[in-house]
Amino acid sequence: MKLNAVVAGVGMTKFGKHLDTGMKALGGEAVTAAVADAGIQLDDIEAAWVGNAAAGVVTGQECIRGEVVLRGIGLGKLPVVNVENACASASTALNQAAAMVSAGMYDLVLALGVEKLYHLDKTKTFGAFSGAVDVESLAEIMAGLAKSAEAGGAREASSGAGTKRSMFMDIYAAVARSHMERYGTTVEQFARISEKNSFHGSLNPRAQFREALTVEEILASPMIAEPLTRPMCSPIGDGGAAVILVSERKAKELGIREPVTVASSVLRSGWDREPDEPGAATLCANEAYEEASVGPQDLDVVECHDASAPAEIFAYEDLGMCARGEGGRLIDEGITALGGRTPVNTSGGLLRKGHPVGATGLAQIVELTEQLQGRSGDRQVEGARVGLAHNGGGTIGTDVAALCVTILKK
Repeated sequence: MKLNAVVAGVGMTKFGKHLDTGMKALGGEAVTAAVADAGIQLDDIEAAWVGNAAAGVVTGQECIRGEVVLRGIGLGKLPVVNVENACASASTALNQAAAMVSAGMYDLVLALGVEKLYHLDKTKTFGAFSGAVDVESLAEIMAGLAKSAEAGGAREASSGAGTKRSMFMDIYAAVARSHMERYGTTVEQFARISEKNSFHGSLNPRAQFREALTVEEILASPMIAEPLTRPMCSPIGDGGAAVILVSERKAKELGIREPVTVASSVLRSGWDREPDEPGAATLCANEAYEEASVGPQDLDVVECHDASAPAEIFAYEDLGMCARGEGGRLIDEGITALGGRTPVNTSGGLLRKGHPVGATGLAQIVELTEQLQGRSGDRQVEGARVGLAHNGGGTIGTDVAALCVTILKK
């Protein structure tokens, strides 16, 4: 279906450790900011899609998460759809909201993502991540990760997954070791991703971490799961992000003169594919390019799912920004840094902006919208008109469980 939803307003909280702030307050802050940005009233919202991944495990809030958050700011009566789709929860909420506006069902809707991951009991947090795989195969998955670590001489990665850290860092580490062996990608290239994103994050007042790091500091940091040191891994975090979407008719009524439109939004799940067969990310990207009538060469700015530093290099390849195995070259040549041909993760990415999983996908849309509107301050990409968001979550077999690619155009 051809999308034509317009972004009328965006808002988000600062991402970080908010032990004393509940999910209602975080979500409410993001919605309030987006409503103010759009110049509308709360009761103008006709429907809402609310993304959240982990509240059931971390806080115990199940079943009516979106309704609880929105009622906390006095927003009721409207239909609320709760969206849970691992780290792709928020981008899935946007995907569904944009489709309903484009189909003519509503003129003005809300997409919200919100997450509370910090907890005094860290096993609750890590337990939420362990549920983003096929739990009936969990023992087999853990045994496979341990075997991969042993074969690669990775001592840290051989134990502690799911108890001392998110098991997904071990999954990323295993894929990273494979990529290094097959294509010659180096640990220094992974460190350059973290260095770049730390510089970008230092320019973002809403980022969880604002310190700019050097490659040397990143390589000298504590090892989490070989070859990933701590700055190569996205942190847990709390936060919220919200987007107001409107129809083209409503955009004219609101006086939006240079609209940012959702040109395409493609959501797919993974499948049992052959080892060298392109996965869900490439499938989504190709479909999104076709729907938006653009290609990777047309992208001015990208927000990708760098849950680990190697994941950003994988994304370059999945999105067609370079050939398979050449992702390291892009970071070496500065192509994806501010000032380069296609800046990636100008927000700091998940590595530095933070990764409250249920809010991440919409935080990407906030960053891209502000970039296309020319209001990103010191990290502004001059003349940006086309932005792409790449957001995935969960793992089943050898592929991501859920993957969404969204393209915005000015």
